Order: sequence, then C-alpha cells, then structure tokens
Amino acid sequence: MARTADRARIALVTYRPGEKEISADRDLPVLRAALEAAGAEAVVAYWDDVEVDWAGFDLVVIRSTWDYSWRVTEFVAWAERCGGLTRLANPAAVVRWNTDKRYLGDLAAAGVPVVPTRYLAPGDAVDLPDAHEFVVKPAAGAGARYAARYAPEERETAVRQLARMHAEGLTAMVQPYVRSIDAGGERALQFYGGRLLHASRKGAVLEPGTPFDGAKVPHPRLQVWEPTDAERAVAASALAAVPGGADTLLYARVDLVDGEDGEPCVMELELVEPNLFLWLHPGSVAAVVEAIVTAAAL
Repeated sequence: MARTADRARIALVTYRPGEKEISADRDLPVLRAALEAAGAEAVVAYWDDVEVDWAGFDLVVIRSTWDYSWRVTEFVAWAERCGGLTRLANPAAVVRWNTDKRYLGDLAAAGVPVVPTRYLAPGDAVDLPDAHEFVVKPAAGAGARYAARYAPEERETAVRQLARMHAEGLTAMVQPYVRSIDAGGERALQFYGGRLLHASRKGAVLEPGTPFDGAKVPHPRLQVWEPTDAERAVAASALAAVPGGADTLLYARVDLVDGEDGEPCVMELELVEPNLFLWLHPGSVAAVVEAIVTAAAL
C-alpha cells in the first residue's frame, strides 16, 4: 500500500528542465509545501524518470509537464502506464483526448461555441484564408509553440510554416485571428475539485510579424479576472462535453475569447497540464490542496 498510516503519498509531476534551464513552474514549490503542511507526503517527480515507482503513490497529479507537446506519443504512453498502476489525475483517457486539439471538433459537435478551426495534416492540400487574418499552429502544442498570426498577403510565409510542420509530422490548425483578443484578451477560467477556482485575463500572445519559431510570452499582462455569467455558462458546457463527463476531472482550465458575435467561445480546453497561476491567486492554494488530498483518499 502506498499510504503510510493516514498520510497520503502524492506525486506532483513536472518536466525535466534542460541543463541551463530553470523550471518555469513558479507554483510547484508552493503547492508541495502546502500539501506537506496539510499532512500529505508530496513528491515532485519528472514524468519521464524511469526510476520512479508510480505504484507507490496514492495519487499522481500532472502539474507542469510542459515538454509533452514535443513528445506526445511518449507522454500519452506514460499516462496510460501510470494510470494502470495508481490513480492519475487527470485520467489517461482524458489526457489522450486532450493532447490533440481536434477535440475542438468534438466540443463543437456537442453544441459548445468554439473558435472555428480547420485541420491540415501532412499531405493535405494547403487551403488558407484570403480575406482576413488567420492563425496557424499545431494540433498538439502548448505555450504558443509553432504558432503564428498572418495577414492574407503573408500567405507564402504561412505556407513555409506548414511545410516545416508537415515535414516534422505535425498536423496544423488554421483559425481566423480573433480580433477581440487585441482589446479584451483571453480569459482563463480555472476549475479544481469540481468548482471554479479563479479566473485570469491575459493580453494577445501572437504579435504581427513574430516568426512561428520565435520566442513568445505565453501569458502576457496576466491579471485577475471576474468571469461573467456567459463565460461561466460556456465553460460549464465545455466541461460537460468532456468524454466521461466533468466528474472525471480533478482540474481544468477553459480559455475563452469573444467571437464575432461578441459572445464567449472556447479557444482551448486545458485538461493536461494547465498553469494554475497560484502566484497571481494565492488565496486559491488552500482549495487546490483540499481537492488533491480529497482525491488521494478516494
């Protein structure tokens, strides 16, 4: 048994930084200390560490595995293996579904308002908008990696990006650039333990002219946000459309923007390794700890 007396063993799973890199997860040491203070044994572990005995934990919580989009097949295989040994949050089936942004089509089919999206797999004919700005990014990606914003006259540059992505075996997404982001930004509604934890707003990530393989700030001008009733309703509909239902989730982040009609729609649904932004919302730490400890006891 992983549990020692009444003390739960919990793994907080992150990525392995490079030799000259410092982990970007500012929340991880805070969360680990808070779990320890609550009486749990909290261990920070790399998802690709072959020496870790995942069966030795009551609960494995994916926190900041922010290199997974480079290694999707390997990461999903790890999640399925880990989920077969102990309780994994979120479950491996959810991880598998959410690592491919073609899930937006599933949400749309369920009636959830989403940013209109087309997919171009390697070998597909290149079909790009010629009347408005658009975004090209990978169907398996995070942190604005390989994402860029184009005007119609920049088509040839976008074609070169697609060729590069397809050569690497990546399926591309093509979306209209949502102009409301420049004024209203993106809103991120964060859920933990089945309830709304907090919300944040960030500015536009994709500046005109930024190369798709150039450095980007993934969460510019982040600030506390009070979600509207409409944003709450769209987020709830997105979570209800998750395979298995919202009850299967320990955590979720729903990223929203305003569509052409001025109403909120889903940009992304983050169910694998969403940044919690606890440094911006320190009052949420206690609720996250409570939810994790409760899940570990199930």
